[in-house]
Amino acid sequence: MRLRRRDWLAGAAALAATSGAAAAGDPLYRRGNDADPETLDPHKSSTVAEAHILRDLCDGLLTYDNRGAIVPGAAKAWSVSEDGMTYRFTLNPDGRWSNDEPVTAADFVYSLRRIMDPATGAKYAEVLFPIANAAAINRGEKPVDTLGVSAPDPATVEIRLEEPTPYFLELLTHQTAAPVHAASVTQHGESFTRPGNLVTNGPYRLIDNVPGDRILLDANPHHPDAASVAIRRVAFLPTPDLSGAVRRYAAGEIDSLSDLPGDQMVALQDRFGAQVVLGPALGLAALAINTRKAPFSDARVRRALSLVIDRDYLAQALFGDTMSPAYSLCPEGLDHYRTPPETAGRKGLPIDHEEEARALLTAAGFNPKSNPLKVEYRFNMSDNNRNIAVALAEMWRDLGIVTRFVYTDAKTHFAYLRDGGDFDIARMSWIADYSDPQNFLFLLQTGNDGFNAGRWSNPDYDALLKEGARERDLARRADLLYRAEEIALRELPWIPLMHYRTKALISPRLQGYHPNLRNAAPTRYLRLTA
Repeated sequence: MRLRRRDWLAGAAALAATSGAAAAGDPLYRRGNDADPETLDPHKSSTVAEAHILRDLCDGLLTYDNRGAIVPGAAKAWSVSEDGMTYRFTLNPDGRWSNDEPVTAADFVYSLRRIMDPATGAKYAEVLFPIANAAAINRGEKPVDTLGVSAPDPATVEIRLEEPTPYFLELLTHQTAAPVHAASVTQHGESFTRPGNLVTNGPYRLIDNVPGDRILLDANPHHPDAASVAIRRVAFLPTPDLSGAVRRYAAGEIDSLSDLPGDQMVALQDRFGAQVVLGPALGLAALAINTRKAPFSDARVRRALSLVIDRDYLAQALFGDTMSPAYSLCPEGLDHYRTPPETAGRKGLPIDHEEEARALLTAAGFNPKSNPLKVEYRFNMSDNNRNIAVALAEMWRDLGIVTRFVYTDAKTHFAYLRDGGDFDIARMSWIADYSDPQNFLFLLQTGNDGFNAGRWSNPDYDALLKEGARERDLARRADLLYRAEEIALRELPWIPLMHYRTKALISPRLQGYHPNLRNAAPTRYLRLTA
């Protein structure tokens, strides 16, 4: 899809009408992004596409650089108490909002209270539950002013935790920990994220937002590092049609793509050479099963579906080895963990498990001829996701399973699941926010309805995660989380398919991109050449 000329003219008019560091003649970085954001409210965001944009617009206390390392954001320094329970952050005295007001500790107190307030409806509040009283506040059991966040003075933010959390600093790099401008939220309500209303403290500010077309940012002249921001204008372009996006890249209309059609990887590498950049990732592609609904409430059915999935085929044939077969929820290599346990299907080929799968379906009351299992599979449309859907239907057809598809855009798909929509099986993907098994296993906790779309609940699983959260011995904690994952892999409320690897197309004119485990590439660290 080409960008409409009238929209670029509108963006140029907005630039001309807004005083700032970026001029209409500055080179434009055209950045392919997975999908349209559902929101630019950091406290209601939940997707990777939103994270890329908000990382440019907002500075949390901490942030990532372009190699995935934790670096100062709004804070210039921090310290941790000896017991690991209290964190003190000293703010950068030069921190300013895009309207030139100072960023203060009170802004972070307000913002962290806001995301925990049940009235906000944050879908991702669980990320910050390690903060004292956060979970109870989010459940409506305590008032928001009891949150373990305070401002001893305008330049100091103090955060108290429920329990020592070895990955807490990484949590503060997440977009949900970013501050919002209180006066703007009060004045504009839900419209505070619109162009002209949105006040941000990051290196960029919002100029225009055209759904389905692009989100245009320019450099924030009031940011402390404004002088070092080389790229003055960036347009985030939604690219759910990956094949079409590659064509646009080849035509010089896009400077980078954050995802590629997996079934074209060999051809892409032949065509673009070193411009195809592969890297590590902390991510999972899985099938969420609606355990509220018969027959998918039956673990035998879920296991049968998993047994005949040829994960090696998915990873190799469809993704050209840019994904790896997943037999666990957690990928290997996580901090503070063991080698993950395995689920059904690891040993031998799927055909080796077909007899067991048939027996499980028979025991659950299904017969390929007289009473076949019928599955409705929902997914968000992209080339890769469509190919997976077709492959899964073929694999299940060998068991007499009849599969029909329902597909929408990514924004609609994930909102439908988060809001409790009815489904049988649905595509689910997860990119970890920090390198710890908890960031995968918390997804299936009871009550985490924003991600646990099938509403699976297991008290033993919940108890192990709760005990792990209190455990200070990292080896003992790893054992507890391992046991929890074993339960999830036995029950299979999510069926793991593949673990992610990053795959990108990077134009020779874009400098400073480094693949990294966090898939972080903030625009402030990049630069364009002629």
